[in-house]
Amino acid sequence: MQTRWKIQRTLARLQAELDDLKSKQLLRRLDNVSGIDLSSNDYLGLSDDPVLRAAVIHAMEQQERISSTGSRLLSGNDPLWERLEKQFAAFVGAEASLHFGSGYLANVGVLSALLTPDVTVFSDALNHASIIDGIRLSRARKVIFPHGDLDYLEQALRSTTGDNDRFIVVESVFSMDGDYAPLQDLYGLADKYDAGLIIDEAHATGVVGPNGRGLVAAHGRPDCVIASVHTCGKALASMGAFVACSDTVRQYLINQARPFVFSTALPPSIAVQTMESLGIVKDADDRRHYLQGLHEYLRSQLRSQGFDILQTQSHIVPVILGTNDRAIRIADGLVKSGFNVRAIRPPTVPSGTARLRLSLTTRITIEQLQSLVQTLTDAL
Repeated sequence: MQTRWKIQRTLARLQAELDDLKSKQLLRRLDNVSGIDLSSNDYLGLSDDPVLRAAVIHAMEQQERISSTGSRLLSGNDPLWERLEKQFAAFVGAEASLHFGSGYLANVGVLSALLTPDVTVFSDALNHASIIDGIRLSRARKVIFPHGDLDYLEQALRSTTGDNDRFIVVESVFSMDGDYAPLQDLYGLADKYDAGLIIDEAHATGVVGPNGRGLVAAHGRPDCVIASVHTCGKALASMGAFVACSDTVRQYLINQARPFVFSTALPPSIAVQTMESLGIVKDADDRRHYLQGLHEYLRSQLRSQGFDILQTQSHIVPVILGTNDRAIRIADGLVKSGFNVRAIRPPTVPSGTARLRLSLTTRITIEQLQSLVQTLTDAL
């Protein structure tokens, strides 16, 4: 009886927390996608590409097993994974790479392994939750600097001089604001204060840089970057994520990154799928140019109508609405008008900056964006 009472008490507490979230317009729910999709990370429209689909089907038919059967360190390794990791390292210009089961696991793995309690890490305030969690698990000394504030960052670096290692962690394309990290300036600070850089390229891989190799490749200076993280589930239309790094870092992660050591590997067919998508992405300049035209058009139209879209430079276009209630109301209205748009609220974004996050892909047309801007203008 006492055990049942404890369970009921726990359920009551959980329900009270859910009710509190609902009262603050912060309760999330799962919805199916319908209408013109402006929430997708399938930036190059490869998720239903017939060439990629055929490669996946062929890979499934050729593989002796359809599951990996274990972690890479037990039974889950396959020559296909090692071949793919070499191909991806060559693609982004790194010495080596290591594949993780997801971008979240890659960030948590690399940060919790490379950072230690005697390290100081400088993290942008708008970094993704996976970066925040990886830093927390590392127990490193952390300095959170205001988003993009290089003066604050330099002052913090200057005040922590010493023999201990220091790392700066940023996203190259920020997932909610859509702006670019000032990598050239960050390279200069890394040189000046002997700090390493760890860069999350999740929303850049496949989309920006030469042949879609990302912003690190676009700006050069890979010698400053200890590791960069590249997800496969966005523009590459596959699964997992790579940590691009030196061979020494790769070997260290194989031994010390807990999300790698203790996770079941993805099936070998996913390696084939990612190889095929890499081949498509390398030659997808036409898709990248089309996507660039879309987001340049949308930004100009929204700004001309007086919308606050921050300093976005990319295919991720935020529309700041302020309150949770307003963001939900506008998003619901857009859904009824045939657009798949979600309201983004705290804690995903700072309090008071609830927004629509318009994520553009090559599936979208200029005519659809014209309709979107008109619908938004009418709603407000």
